[in-house]
Amino acid sequence: MGAKVYYRGLLEFSNRCRSDCYYCGIRKSNSKVERYTLSEEEIVAVALRCAEEGYGSLMLQSGERRDEAFIASLERVVRRIKAETRSAALPNGLGLSLCVGEQSREVYERLRAAGAHRYLLRIETSSPEIFARLHPRGQSFAERVACIDTLSDLGYLVGTGVMIGLPGQTVDDLADDILFFRDHRIDMVGMGPYIPHADTPMAGCAAEYAKRKREQLHLTLKMIAAVRLALPDVNIAATTALQAIHPFGREWGIRFGANIVMPLVTPASVRKSYRLYDGKPCLDDAPGACLGCLSDRVVMTGRKVGVNEWGDAPHWMHSREAP
Repeated sequence: MGAKVYYRGLLEFSNRCRSDCYYCGIRKSNSKVERYTLSEEEIVAVALRCAEEGYGSLMLQSGERRDEAFIASLERVVRRIKAETRSAALPNGLGLSLCVGEQSREVYERLRAAGAHRYLLRIETSSPEIFARLHPRGQSFAERVACIDTLSDLGYLVGTGVMIGLPGQTVDDLADDILFFRDHRIDMVGMGPYIPHADTPMAGCAAEYAKRKREQLHLTLKMIAAVRLALPDVNIAATTALQAIHPFGREWGIRFGANIVMPLVTPASVRKSYRLYDGKPCLDDAPGACLGCLSDRVVMTGRKVGVNEWGDAPHWMHSREAP
């Protein structure tokens, strides 16, 4: 994949969610969360700043909603970002990734037509049994997989990911995760250690997590290396959760085969309200601080940042037409 590491500015634009995943800090039933949704103007302003600073790409992430007001607003935002971030350095505007959960085929088509060409939909595990233990009955593993296949059919660059160190998870389960990535034409992979959140039904895992933290870090790094060997031309993220578990976790992720980092560009005023797990780093950083910090971290690994580049995975470009 070469020496470059590519940025995906991570903008968490809303923490309102209809889902109730047992591990997630912004789950619908967590009444302790202060809910927010950024305005369209606020989202576009962040995108413009990212384009000016050489990010190349932006990830728009939120809790899952399916109401028309949310979808129509997101559709408008995507169109505006694509139009308003075009420049000599970015003739096609920012590369846009979305992470807004399970949607209908029609919604995926609308967002694709608006200009998004990447979509991240995490499975968290390829084991239907473990998935069922992590989610209430109304959330189905089969529906999640069907959405991933629909995204691929529509020409998206499709990303997914898993948590490592889940209760009851085995090394065989992790091997099956890699086979899932292969068999479902996954183009970008994000893997991180499972970190409990105190205000979730899985908070009781905290003591076991504390005992196994070092083991989870090593296993996550091995998974990154194994995916890089098994799927050499996909994008792999050095996730924020790696840094949460160790100060140099993201650097190690890059050394083990990752080539994507996601600087946090969420406005400081709402960052603390988007905590999926406890101990999330960078919550108090000033705007722009993540960019310089991550640039230094990338250089420390002997790699370089792909400034003003989308950095799409060859795995996708070899099998589909470029956007």
